[in-house]
Amino acid sequence: MDGRIVAGLGAVAVAIGAVGTAAAAPIPAGSTYVALGSSYAAGPGIAQMAPDSPGRCGQSTDNYARQVARALKLNLVDRSCGGATTADILGSGPLKLSPQIEGVTADARLVTVTIGGNDVRYMAGLGAAVCHNNPDRFAEAVRARACTTPADFNLGAAFADAATNMGVIAAEVRRRAPQARLVFVDYITVLPPGAPCAATGLTSADAEDLRARAERLEQLTERVAKAAHADLITASQLSRRHDACAAEPWVEAFVPARQGGGWGPVSFHPRLAAMTAIAEALERRLGH
Repeated sequence: MDGRIVAGLGAVAVAIGAVGTAAAAPIPAGSTYVALGSSYAAGPGIAQMAPDSPGRCGQSTDNYARQVARALKLNLVDRSCGGATTADILGSGPLKLSPQIEGVTADARLVTVTIGGNDVRYMAGLGAAVCHNNPDRFAEAVRARACTTPADFNLGAAFADAATNMGVIAAEVRRRAPQARLVFVDYITVLPPGAPCAATGLTSADAEDLRARAERLEQLTERVAKAAHADLITASQLSRRHDACAAEPWVEAFVPARQGGGWGPVSFHPRLAAMTAIAEALERRLGH
C-alpha cells in the first residue's frame, strides 16, 4: 500500500465528522462523481458494455453510477472493475491495474464505493460451491481454479484486512476530496432464506455458509460507513425479496459460461432492475 495513504490518517479521522456535514449540501449539475468498486458496481453483462470501460472491468452503460450521473447531470469517473478488491482501490491489487483511488481528485463532489466481496471470496465462494456440486457445468480447463479455495485463505483474516482497508479508503477519499459526499453501497442479496432453488446449483449447507458470509459483509460495510460518517445505501435490504430464487429476481442464478466469452448475464451478479433500484435510492439520498 502507498505510504502516503497511511500517513496522516489520524488527522484525517478527526476531520471526518466536520467534512461529512459540509459535503451533505446539494450536488450541482456538472460536478465530478467518482465510482469505486467491484463488479457489483461495474455491472458486467447488463445492457451494453460502456464504450470507455476497460475490457476486463466490464462496466455497463447502465450500472448504478452511470444511471445516477445521467439523471443528475454529473461528470462521472467510473473506476469500478469486476474482480476488484480493497487492495485494487488503494494500491497494487490482484488486477494489476492502476489504483482506483487515483480517480478521486479534489474537485470530486460525490464518491460511491461498493467493495469487499472479492476480499472475502464471496463471489468466488458461490462459484466454487456450484463447481464442486456440478463440475460438468464447468470447462475442464477452469475446474482446477473454479472448484477450489486457496489453501492459505483464512476467512477471519480476510474480513479483518477488508475492514482495515475499507476504513483507509474512506479516510483517503476525505483527504483527496474534502468536499465530496461519500456513500458506501453494499452488495445486493443473492440467496433466499432457507433452502436455495435448483437454479442456483447450491446445497442448503452451501447456502447457509454463503448467506452468513454475505450478512457479515453487510455488517462490515455498515460499521465502516458509520465510523466514517458516510452515507450508506443498503442494497442488501432493497433487494431482500428479489434474490436469485424470487419470482422477480434482481440477481442472476447460476449461468453457464458462454462459448468464447462475450457480453451477457453473469452468475450471481446484479440485473438491470437491481442497478436501477440502487440508482433511485442514491438519488433520493442525495435529495433529488
